[in-house]
Amino acid sequence: MKNRRSILLYPLSLLYGAVTSIRNFLYSSGILHRHEFSIPVICVGNITVGGTGKTPHSEHIISILKERFDVALLSRGYKRKTRGFRFVLPEMGPEEVGDEPLQICRKFPEITVAVDADRVDGINRILKELPGTEVIILDDGFQHRRVLPGFTILLTDYSRLMIHDHLLPYGNLRESVLNMYKADVILITKCPEDISPIQRRIIAKEIDKAPYQSLYFTTLGYMDPVPVYHGIKTERVFSEVSDMKPSVVLVTGIASADPLKDYITRLSINVIHLNYPDHHRFTEKDLIRITDTFNTIESPLKFVITTEKDSVRLREFTNIAESLKTSFYFIPVGVKFLNDDKEGFENQIIDYVRKNKRDNKISKSQRL
Repeated sequence: MKNRRSILLYPLSLLYGAVTSIRNFLYSSGILHRHEFSIPVICVGNITVGGTGKTPHSEHIISILKERFDVALLSRGYKRKTRGFRFVLPEMGPEEVGDEPLQICRKFPEITVAVDADRVDGINRILKELPGTEVIILDDGFQHRRVLPGFTILLTDYSRLMIHDHLLPYGNLRESVLNMYKADVILITKCPEDISPIQRRIIAKEIDKAPYQSLYFTTLGYMDPVPVYHGIKTERVFSEVSDMKPSVVLVTGIASADPLKDYITRLSINVIHLNYPDHHRFTEKDLIRITDTFNTIESPLKFVITTEKDSVRLREFTNIAESLKTSFYFIPVGVKFLNDDKEGFENQIIDYVRKNKRDNKISKSQRL
């Protein structure tokens, strides 16, 4: 990964690294207490700032476990305006519980979704109020050292491998890449579907995983567009058999929009990309911009496309013109394991939960 940040930031990275190392040492040495729990806790996280695909991978893990176990997911509810512990309900808004937890709650109504910045308190509240819970998925919890998870999954983006990065603020790492050895599973995400065996071997050699760790490669799969607004008749947006391609206004507020933009570009005649920061809170001014951009397109076949996460926030607007509302779609994202790794990964997750052990792969001393 090319880093265009000023070399003047490098000394600050050294200071940041020293602070995070001291913090990790205090937990590893037992000076600061870590909490274990009586049920399996699966941590899904990364050490890189920016999108590595945590939400679709958490959803994939939910889909693996929900038919077999009573599942709960705990998130901090990033950028919500509330504080403390809350159970997430479908009728809530993103400002109350965060966009990603709300997305997961609406997609998987049969599981429990909760938010709490204090993960120890959050887990205890779930277990107290829902004692039948059998497994908790800890979303984006790799840096939350107060919780000692039983199973940890670490994600790194194929195009921004953590081993080629640097600590903040010079790079994008939240902590030293050496801490990747605390994970049970390392996932190389957002890979090209046609990644060659030799490319996989090169990456595996660079990652240099420990014997107790598993390494898998995944890619994101884009599904058919879905109307953002309920009650809107579904129209075929992209067709591989039709000669007529649509024009698209692509609206994104995610960390890494390039893969989606590339996908949309292949299926469209024209793409206008309105790109916003990750977890952007859309305003009336943004809506006017989207509407004006859509109206300037003269093509008879045109749509506004956004991500599923962004659709959670955009759906809050009720004053959208009917012509725009009926043309507003989001694209769901799924996870695909490459090289027939899907069964191995799923069996590893299910076996861990069934055994209900915290040391089935890594000894307690290694986790600390």
